[in-house]
Amino acid sequence: MSHNSQEFSRHADVAPGDERLSAHQVGEDLTNYLIGLFLAALLTAVSFFVSQTTLVWQPSIPVALSVLGAAQIGVHLVFFLHITTGPDNVNNILALAFGVLIVLLVIVGSVWIMYHMNQNMMPMGMGM
Repeated sequence: MSHNSQEFSRHADVAPGDERLSAHQVGEDLTNYLIGLFLAALLTAVSFFVSQTTLVWQPSIPVALSVLGAAQIGVHLVFFLHITTGPDNVNNILALAFGVLIVLLVIVGSVWIMYHMNQNMMPMGMGM
């Protein structure tokens, strides 16, 4: 093997999850996962509490649940999917944005079709 090919093989890209980690890195990753698990469980418990209690003003419950749901999404993206704003995560952020775009297109298209369905339907007596 030439010197250049040896240099390339040492610095080649490694698939996520296949990289060698030190004991310190494993402990740090485990700590991050446990923090994420605690936050996710806490947000879930608070969501159930908000929806079942009479201590919260009733018209504000949907807003509170929406905020808690957005926080839950943030916890999952950061602690479990490792989506951050670092320069090495550009592809992850673009893939996430594309996925959100596709979901929004499906939702908006479905709502548009359901809203306009009555005017496009054939009257009952006009069938075959």
